[in-house]
Amino acid sequence: MDDPRLTPSRGDIAAKYLEGKVSAERFVAGEEFEIAHALAPLREAPRSDATLLTQALKGERVTIYDRNSEGFAWAQLGSDGYVGWLPDAALAKPSATPTHKVTALRTFAFPGPSIKLPPVETLPLGARLNVAREDGAFAVTREGWHLPRRHVGGIDAIEDDFVTVAERFIGTPYLWGGKSSLGIDCSGLVQVALTAAGTGCPRDSDMQQEGLGRELSATEARKLQRGDLIFWKGHVAIVRDATTIVHANAHHMATVIEHATEAIARIKAAGSDVVAIKRL
Repeated sequence: MDDPRLTPSRGDIAAKYLEGKVSAERFVAGEEFEIAHALAPLREAPRSDATLLTQALKGERVTIYDRNSEGFAWAQLGSDGYVGWLPDAALAKPSATPTHKVTALRTFAFPGPSIKLPPVETLPLGARLNVAREDGAFAVTREGWHLPRRHVGGIDAIEDDFVTVAERFIGTPYLWGGKSSLGIDCSGLVQVALTAAGTGCPRDSDMQQEGLGRELSATEARKLQRGDLIFWKGHVAIVRDATTIVHANAHHMATVIEHATEAIARIKAAGSDVVAIKRL
């Protein structure tokens, strides 16, 4: 069966491209929108108190298949294919193609060319922008937002080392479904870091275990290398070096650096063994 997290199909409605593959009362082509807010919550159900599955970042394209009267839209994200409910208020008709993205952990958008002005928005790493011009130390977006140029890179800018990107999130509070420095979860950290380094990455840890890298043998796993991924059921950590890992976890309620052997022992004591170690 297709993974429901990635399959826009319900009993009453499904995506047109799934016609003949799934059963539904009707099939719709969907309509493309973009995320207008800095971060948009993709939830399990069309309620503001429903479980947060993941977040969509500003400038990301999404396909909307259904809307309800309560202000929610049933959507599939363009980046990783995740399906869920977004708030209508976070959506806008696609405008200019993004030309740049935020390369800082987070940055402010100012209404004019001065850092003394009250910011109009706080944007996370990876947010996509259309930059119309430069104004001194600022990049000016089509909305007229002024962002510090040093916090913005070209849309194709690639970080050299995804582990270094992950390390920048140290101290970030743990948030189930989070994908920014305001709150992030274990697989969100892996996805955001790998994406910044130019590597496509699925959203959840089980998808990452299945889709990323090759599994190490027991002998190879004795010599961990920077960038290896350690998987448990429902959790993933990034190897920094032969002895330490960086991961977002609910034990510390934060992204932390931890000795790998101590983390493995602690998680084992809580009832979960390592299920795989992958090398990209």
